[in-house]
Amino acid sequence: MEPKMNVQKLKMLYLAKLFMEETDDEHRLTAQQIMGRLADWDISSNRKTLYEDLALLQEFGLDIQKVRRGKDWFYYLGARDFELPELKLLVDSVQSAKFMTERRSRELIEKLGMLVSRYQSRYLHRQVAISGRVKSANVNIYDNVDKIHDAINANRQIRFKYYQWNVRKEKVYGHDGRWYHISPWALMWDDENYYLVGYDEEAEEKPLRHYRVDKMESLKITEEPRKGKKDFREFDLPHYTKSLFGMFGGEEKKVFLEAKNNMAGILIDRFGKDIFLVPVDEDHFRTQVDVAVSNQFFGWIFALGGDIRITGPEDVVEKMRREAKRLSEQYKEE
Repeated sequence: MEPKMNVQKLKMLYLAKLFMEETDDEHRLTAQQIMGRLADWDISSNRKTLYEDLALLQEFGLDIQKVRRGKDWFYYLGARDFELPELKLLVDSVQSAKFMTERRSRELIEKLGMLVSRYQSRYLHRQVAISGRVKSANVNIYDNVDKIHDAINANRQIRFKYYQWNVRKEKVYGHDGRWYHISPWALMWDDENYYLVGYDEEAEEKPLRHYRVDKMESLKITEEPRKGKKDFREFDLPHYTKSLFGMFGGEEKKVFLEAKNNMAGILIDRFGKDIFLVPVDEDHFRTQVDVAVSNQFFGWIFALGGDIRITGPEDVVEKMRREAKRLSEQYKEE
């Protein structure tokens, strides 16, 4: 008898669970069906107590709605913390995040599905197409992000080992395998990857650098206080991310571009609406943008075709000429 009494005490929790998991705008339950589901959990109820319980759930904050169809009243959970379209956006983000492993992606999507009814959850699962996508192999990515946030909040440095892959698919560690000691200041998202912006006091030039979080191993929080506060305070993070291409660094310069009018939208999307577009003639305009000059930037210009060209400064134009010549030689017919 005692186990059943304990279950009866959980009646309100089971009711909330029933409404969250099995009802939505298109799936509703009558009072009789609700009492039947409670009976499946060995919980007794009647119409009078059920109506009182539903009123308590409403008072608690659950959006219990009712509609009449014929002679019967149907009940369901209306508004939720997350609506289905919002969760679809989150699922898309989880799917496309390269820094997450495939297993972690699936686990998180499963948890997101618990925020809607089991019927709506199917729409999220139908979107899942993770297999075959490039995903990180670093199973510690969650812990890395969490520790970086903890270090920032505690004003502490971190240490980690950092690697890249070689042609034999082996890890090659930077600093000859020695520890990186970095003061973490921000995490940012670019090209579907997480990056740490940190201060490296050993760097002779540009001590503020970025590191891919999924390339970090054995990350630990140290007892050393962070350094580089003044540098980071003067650091323009949005400007920094706009100037980089694919997070590849390079000397930052003001680059002058001339383009056809149909390129305006592409440049605004990339550099923001604050750039100045100065008409050259009826069909062309010129602008200047802050860019970390790299081969990735030149590749971006190449990809836009003949409707845009670099006009200055001269050293950047010359680098573009050399890159164009190199590509021409590389693909010259033998």
